[in-house]
Amino acid sequence: MSIAEILDHMEYGPAPESDKEVRAWLKGHAEGTGLFIDGAWRKPETGTWFDTLDPSTGAVLAKVAQAGQADVDAAVKAARKVQARWAGLPGHQRARVLYAIARLIQKHSRLFAVLESLDNGKPIRETRDLDIPLVARHFYHHAGWAQLMETEFPDRAPVGVCGQIIPWNFPLLMLAWKIAPAIALGNTVVLKPAEFTSLTAILFAEICQEAGVPPGVVNIVTGDGAAGEMIVKHPDIDKLAFTGSTEVGRRIREASAGSGKALTLELGGKSPFIVYDDADLDGAVEGVVDAIWFNQGQVCCAGSRLLVQEGVAEAVYAKLRARMANLRVGDPLDKSVDMGAIVDPVQLKRIKELVAKGEAEGATLFQANKGLPAKGCFFPPSLFTNVAPASTIAEVEIFGPVLAAMTFRTPDEAVAIANNSRY
Repeated sequence: MSIAEILDHMEYGPAPESDKEVRAWLKGHAEGTGLFIDGAWRKPETGTWFDTLDPSTGAVLAKVAQAGQADVDAAVKAARKVQARWAGLPGHQRARVLYAIARLIQKHSRLFAVLESLDNGKPIRETRDLDIPLVARHFYHHAGWAQLMETEFPDRAPVGVCGQIIPWNFPLLMLAWKIAPAIALGNTVVLKPAEFTSLTAILFAEICQEAGVPPGVVNIVTGDGAAGEMIVKHPDIDKLAFTGSTEVGRRIREASAGSGKALTLELGGKSPFIVYDDADLDGAVEGVVDAIWFNQGQVCCAGSRLLVQEGVAEAVYAKLRARMANLRVGDPLDKSVDMGAIVDPVQLKRIKELVAKGEAEGATLFQANKGLPAKGCFFPPSLFTNVAPASTIAEVEIFGPVLAAMTFRTPDEAVAIANNSRY
């Protein structure tokens, strides 16, 4: 196609991001990844590894180590051994370490961004322009905490050893949210990434080595839910932090009850997005696009319930359908793509089952009539209308690109429907 024809049609062409650097990094881990404990890499005591997949193709990216009890014990022991010494350092010395981490994340930002997109399935535009820059900013910001702890938090002391379990929807960003404030204020950490998306945590551990993080301050153990349970139940951990499903959060609360451990939970959601009849409808539609189709809807605070005032409902739906028809779903490494792949076949199956249930309960489903890639875990942006507030899709967190729309007449009714949530 000539330039004149391109300008005439203004169609999007592919804009692929090179994965050459990431493939070289993966090749260096072809025998399987290790566990990062006490500043060094070790093989899992279980002697087992599991495959982590590229959700856009189903191809195996790497073999990830499955941590066992001895591995978790060793990680906690290393964190405990160094914690008092780490906390006893002047704040500016801890800050220097956090600054070094932040600078190295920026230096290797492209490697992190492409690896995250390959492992998670989210578009490269999101990892490159949002996730990885925010990760660096977290470490810069919390370096300031370390420097100012003595004057700004004079009555605060480190908790101790923190066990941290993070989800797969924002793998590296969740790691930064957990690790940066903890180590800034003198704590040490044992972190388990989600089994679907462990690779950027492993790369981060390599960055910690390069940044001069003292051995034992940051420990990364990979594995499935069994490894997470070992962290939760470990008697020498002082604080637990978990981001993930409400069901698992309940089990962690039950398991830790009476143990004396501090606990932070960030769980599910079914957030309402409310549009009144005097709103800028075009602006509202763009807000909805960001609220539910960003990161394929795999966001705990996604605006997954749309509440529209009755008088403008049909106009909003028409604008939404037109906007959905122009959302591009495909290869996450294509810079012209709006939505990438769902993280894993297990999650895709759950989304499909809940969408089928929504239709069975009488809601009307709209999906833009555009072809999806032939292989990979892709699901189109979806809009349900004629949804009852008590229907399954209005109550359950789907954690996918599915929007449930309802109408209201008065502001009081909007508030009542919005608050009608188990979350």
